[in-house]
Amino acid sequence: MTVPAERPRLSPATLAQARPGTILPGFDREKLRVGVVHLGLGAFVRAHAALYTDEVLAQEPGPWGFAGVSLKRPDQRDRLVPQGGLYTALQRGPEGVSARIVGCLKAVLVAPEDPEAVVAMMADRSARIVSLTVTEKGYCHDPATGLLDEHHPDIRHDLENHGEPRTAVGVIVEALERRRSNGVGPFTVLCCDNLPHNGRLVSGLVRDFAALRDGGLAAWIETHGAFPSTMVDRIVPAATEADLDAAFAATGLWDAAPVTHEPFRQWVIEDRFVDGARPSWDKAGAQFVEDVAPYEHMKLRLLNGAHSALAYLGYLAGCETIGEAVADPALRAYVTALWRDEIIPAVPAPPGLDLGDYAGDLLERFSNPAIRHRTWQIAMDGSQKLPQRILSTVRDRLAQGRPIPLLALAVAAWIRYVGGVDEAFRPIDVRDPLADRLKAALDGAGPDPAARVQAVLGVEAVFGPDLPRSPVFGEAVTAAYARLLAHGALAAAAASSRASA
Repeated sequence: MTVPAERPRLSPATLAQARPGTILPGFDREKLRVGVVHLGLGAFVRAHAALYTDEVLAQEPGPWGFAGVSLKRPDQRDRLVPQGGLYTALQRGPEGVSARIVGCLKAVLVAPEDPEAVVAMMADRSARIVSLTVTEKGYCHDPATGLLDEHHPDIRHDLENHGEPRTAVGVIVEALERRRSNGVGPFTVLCCDNLPHNGRLVSGLVRDFAALRDGGLAAWIETHGAFPSTMVDRIVPAATEADLDAAFAATGLWDAAPVTHEPFRQWVIEDRFVDGARPSWDKAGAQFVEDVAPYEHMKLRLLNGAHSALAYLGYLAGCETIGEAVADPALRAYVTALWRDEIIPAVPAPPGLDLGDYAGDLLERFSNPAIRHRTWQIAMDGSQKLPQRILSTVRDRLAQGRPIPLLALAVAAWIRYVGGVDEAFRPIDVRDPLADRLKAALDGAGPDPAARVQAVLGVEAVFGPDLPRSPVFGEAVTAAYARLLAHGALAAAAASSRASA
């Protein structure tokens, strides 16, 4: 990446040139050792867990530097290594922008280029935590069942090529096997992706993969390992060219890898780590609890469920961002009714929290004009996201004999979205691991709305074996899909919220 000649590039050598008001690392980076290896070095972890860690290290120095691992592409490494791992976090709120230069990232590796270096770093006894943000599809599992997809080509590769793993699960198991062979205890595996019971889920995937290699290894991991569940929350839009200019304007240093985020953040962590070894993230506001599930359900279903519903309906209606979507009266009324009438009644509240107040805070966060969270970005990988974000609530309401017209509209909007054409007959760039399969199902069903819906509901990897057999679910989604085709997203949303009132 070419650095503008008139702009000094962010690096350890130029750090002292940052403009007044920029928050700088409050610890000696030269003394920092890597204790956390993070798989999936995207924007979210750099705007969330890394910031908590930076704040803790300023208060309590310790061996908790980060090493980031890209499992697919070298982009992040190529941007960050010339900057010595430094990058700018821009906080955008209604009151303006503030900048922090983050210093806890000490190394960046690219697994496809040198899988041995990644495994060796994780196998080293100094690595106490391996954390992950690899997105739902990165776990190579069946989202409907939570089970390892043993036939996934990358899983098959990792089972046959132990020293050159491609997947997060394969890398973790190979590193744990080396630690066991060397008489070193396991690291804690800390999943930070939006998955229900994420610690338990990843524990099962790792155990099942290990058992396919060696039953003794699987037993050792189950006996000695730790897989805490977590709930993470912060809106982190994908970086744009405008963010590069904003980072320079704020700091006076040109940064090839800034991240931008909202002011709000939350991190709830099950306090279960190997030998109790962990940073004091609670000193930066994280919550260590015995049971993450109530917080996780609240966030997955209220925030992520509403995000997905707004992403599909908003995109179809021509809204580029979530902010634009909730600014539309029809979509604002729809999401308010979705929370009030269908999601909140199916979600147990965490201790001391009022879900109505939480939903009100979410609406305010979604409306933040400084955060441009694109509907297209949120709409990615819907086949992996819908089972947790939308369909779990659907199942609960069906079991209780309660209606689902608002949730059904979100599912119908997704079905129309993956058809690849929006309401203005423009092509949609659908990014989803099942995109070809879904498109083929729709194309093969012909123009009849009921046939098209049934074709997609037959994809068991998304809907499981139960939902396609539910007449209530099928009829509700078909009716919603027909309204979308006949009247468009905004009119369908308005009609659904009026009927729910």
